[in-house]
Amino acid sequence: MTDLIDTTEMYLRTILELEEEGIIPLRARIVERLDHSGPTVSQTVARMERDGLLTVGEDRHLELTEGGRAQAVSVMRKHRLAERLLADVIGLDWAYIHEEACRWEHVMSEQVERRLLELLENPVDSPYGNPIPGLEALGQVSVDPHADPGELLTVALERPGAYRVLRLTEAVQTDPELLRDLAGAGVLPGAVIQAGPVDGYVSVKAAPGQGAQDQGSGTGGLELSAETAAHIRVVPAG
Repeated sequence: MTDLIDTTEMYLRTILELEEEGIIPLRARIVERLDHSGPTVSQTVARMERDGLLTVGEDRHLELTEGGRAQAVSVMRKHRLAERLLADVIGLDWAYIHEEACRWEHVMSEQVERRLLELLENPVDSPYGNPIPGLEALGQVSVDPHADPGELLTVALERPGAYRVLRLTEAVQTDPELLRDLAGAGVLPGAVIQAGPVDGYVSVKAAPGQGAQDQGSGTGGLELSAETAAHIRVVPAG
C-alpha cells in the first residue's frame, strides 16, 4: 500500500481518527496505528508543524491547525466515500474495503466526490458505521459530530445483554481476518448482537433473527479481547 499513499494526508487522517475515537493524538499513537518507526513519525510531524498543519503542545499532544483540520476532513471524506463505493457498487470483500480506500483517498477529485454523492444517494456514513465528515463542502449535511457515539462494547463485561452495533473504528478495519470473524458473528453496523463476559473476554453472537448481512450467516459466536471490544461502539437494543 505504498504507490499512491500521501504520507502527510495519511497522518492528518490518522490524527482525525484518534480524535474521533476519543484518543489523545500523540506521536506514540501514530507509531502504533501506522506501524511506522518513532524517528519516522517524529520527522513527519516536525515537517507538518513547519508547514502549518499542526502544533505540538507542551504535553506532546498534536493539535491540527485550521488549515490542517480542513485538509484532514477532506481526506477522511474522500476515504469514506470511496469505502461506500467499494462496498455498495463494486461489492469488494468487506475485509479489504478500508485498505483499498486508503489508496483512493489521495487521488479523488472534488468532481468525483460530487458524482459519488449522487450515485450513492447521499450516504452519511461508511460501511463500518463511521460518519462521513465535511459533506457541507459538497452541499450536503453530515451527521452531527456531537451525536451520541454510543458505548464501547466492553460495557458488556459488566452489563451483558442485547446491543445494537453502531460502528467499528478505524483500528479494527486494518485487520482483514478480524473483520471476517466479526462479519461471521454478525457484528456489523445496524445489527443486534448478544454480548457478555467469558473468562475476561467479550463473547458476541448475532441475536435471534439477525444475520450477517451479505458477509455470512452470522450464526457463529466469537470471543473478543477487551482491547478489540473497545474499538466497537454499541447502544443497548430495545
